[in-house]
Amino acid sequence: MKKLGFGFMRLPLLDGSDQKSFDKEQLCKMVDTFLERGFTYFDTAYMYHEGYSERVIKEVLVERHKRDEYTLATKLPTMMLKEANDMERIFNEQLDRTGVDYFDYYLLHCLNKDNYATSERLGAFEFVSDKKAQGKVKCMGFSFHDTPELLDQILTEHPETEFVQLQINYLDWESESVQSRRCYEIARKHGKKIVIMEPVKGGALANVPPKAEKLLKDSLPNMSVSSWAIRFAAGLDDVMTVLSGMSNKQQLLDNTDYMQDFKPLSESEIQKCMMVADIINDMNNVPCTACRYCVEGCPMNIAIPEYFAMYNSAKKESWGIDKQKKDYSELNNTRGKASDCVECGQCEEHCPQHINIIERLKVVAETLE
Repeated sequence: MKKLGFGFMRLPLLDGSDQKSFDKEQLCKMVDTFLERGFTYFDTAYMYHEGYSERVIKEVLVERHKRDEYTLATKLPTMMLKEANDMERIFNEQLDRTGVDYFDYYLLHCLNKDNYATSERLGAFEFVSDKKAQGKVKCMGFSFHDTPELLDQILTEHPETEFVQLQINYLDWESESVQSRRCYEIARKHGKKIVIMEPVKGGALANVPPKAEKLLKDSLPNMSVSSWAIRFAAGLDDVMTVLSGMSNKQQLLDNTDYMQDFKPLSESEIQKCMMVADIINDMNNVPCTACRYCVEGCPMNIAIPEYFAMYNSAKKESWGIDKQKKDYSELNNTRGKASDCVECGQCEEHCPQHINIIERLKVVAETLE
């Protein structure tokens, strides 16, 4: 398998405010090009794009290509499980949504302390093992967002796990909250293959500050900024594939160009990545990846990822604050303002980045309102 996977999480949209308004014409071309260039791994999930990612992958991939031309991964939403019967209902719904008879890779989605407790209470690992025995799952794993200690515990208690999906990028490599490096080392200690998510950290490592961009471009002028992040992740030992949520064909062409004949970063290039991480950390940006887990159920309908993106952009030399204030004001016409937050805390419970969202929204309000 080539070390680049197509993540169906940030797909091209005709209307940026409507997560279901897929640009299907462009998406079909992207899928076809991805396969033509020898890449095969597609990743989706029950909750991506407000539940429509699995549906659109049926239209643009499954109904248009032979089953042996691609491998498909999706996930059991542990955060939505209430009782054991939910697993069978959701799994069957996923088969129907995607139009396949089996999943090549099936994961327990977003294991953390609370979701792991739910999985254990309901027997989620046993459920997926049964599906594997039935031939409806070829390879079982889980995606993870918590401490290295919990990861070690889970892999010790469930050696049947065949792979782990981890958030790994050079900005989070030594992060105290994400702890990419330590989680990676735990997975390797247990002999597990690794799928990497968020290698570009939701686009943060594709749109770096001007000073950081100059550092990378001076070294490799013909390579995109995002290529550094994906090559950093793909160069790690025991990595099966690196997922990229590609939002347009240009991004897909760039990624598949340099990943066709993949070359890991050199030691000096890795050091440049760490210098970029230092530059970004010095800016005190909000480390949001726009996964949108925080948005569902917000009682004030606050556009949390969009507001964090505006705030981060306002702090970049090349953007300036006036444009962001204007965009923020326009979005306020249909969505709650940052200052409308009632501090219920449910957004923070679902945030894989462990962001103190409530306090950060106060800073956004002070900056942009």
